[in-house]
Amino acid sequence: MYDFAIVGGGIVGLSTAMALGQQYPNKKIVLLEKESSWAAHQTGNNSGVIHSGIYYKPGSYKAKFCREGNNILVEFCQQHDIPYEICGKVIVATEQEELTRLENIYQRGLANGLEVKMLNQAEAKEVEPHVNSLAAILVKSTGIVDYKQVANKYAEIAADQGAELINNCLVQDIRATSEGYVLTTSQEEYQTRFLINCAGLFSDRLAKLAGVEPPAKIVPFRGEYYELKPEKRYLASNTLIYPVPNPNFPFLGVHFTKIIDGSVHAGPNAVLSFKREGYRKTDFNLGDFVETMTYPGFWKLSAKHGLDGLQEMARSWSKSLFVASLQRLIPEVQAEDVIPTHAGVRAQALATDGKLVDDFLILDRPRAMHICNAPSPAATSSLAIGKAIAQRVTI
Repeated sequence: MYDFAIVGGGIVGLSTAMALGQQYPNKKIVLLEKESSWAAHQTGNNSGVIHSGIYYKPGSYKAKFCREGNNILVEFCQQHDIPYEICGKVIVATEQEELTRLENIYQRGLANGLEVKMLNQAEAKEVEPHVNSLAAILVKSTGIVDYKQVANKYAEIAADQGAELINNCLVQDIRATSEGYVLTTSQEEYQTRFLINCAGLFSDRLAKLAGVEPPAKIVPFRGEYYELKPEKRYLASNTLIYPVPNPNFPFLGVHFTKIIDGSVHAGPNAVLSFKREGYRKTDFNLGDFVETMTYPGFWKLSAKHGLDGLQEMARSWSKSLFVASLQRLIPEVQAEDVIPTHAGVRAQALATDGKLVDDFLILDRPRAMHICNAPSPAATSSLAIGKAIAQRVTI
């Protein structure tokens, strides 16, 4: 019998294991991960950005956890000699109609207690000489890190504290008991007094196994990236460069991101994936596809934003369209300057009314907690989320 069982070895699950071990040093903790390594999906395939929290509604989980998480993640990296860089980022308006939205983002940054600075066109050029903008916001607290390295350190610390971390262990069934839950897995059965679901792309399905009907379904969106060739990295060499995001979507638009290894990635787009772990354009899973296509919330979303979705799919298959969106930010970029690189899949919760859930979705249940929407900025927020979960559990 374990006191806590965590399902999911991404950065949030591992942070939770670490936080529980610190808060309850005498409790038995087990973490179950279906893959052979940690952070194999959302965590290991994201862009590595340490987010500031500028976009998020004041008072929301994302705003609170991201700002707190940014600060303590940097301290964690310093403490454990994990390479990182606080390089800042610029959010640039390239069209007149974006200026009002840029001002709104600036005001939200102030409301969230961030150090932000509005730049005119000349000032933006001083920060990023090759950027195209009418105006921009400089966000100084944004940075970059390798989240897989961070997650592996979380795992190491959690194990040192006494948690059992088990790979290649797929949870197949969950049965409620008078004392908690019994988890049937591909290895053996595990009994726990408290269940914590951090299963990311499969968090809604895991919640259902535990007898919970979440108010939203995970719909996977693939984000594809290109990489600037080494001789062209100077085009985006100082900060991260973002467009003004579409206010109707939780996606930030294609942007230029410095990577901690020195490369520069451009992306991601946001394409509906026909498989929950579909990292290639051709990946297809019939069950995942049917589940999305028969979900009323998906068709309500499509009715409102179908054209945007088709444009994203066109950009996925057409390099010239992808490059055209990059040229809005840096006009000098040419198709021959970029090469395809990795893709990630975002576990985006979609409500039955067709609205994308824009905050972390945390469901408290008797003897259980289900994290059913934790896309970006969950990696930045991971230490804050883990701490909050450890404080909220009751056994």
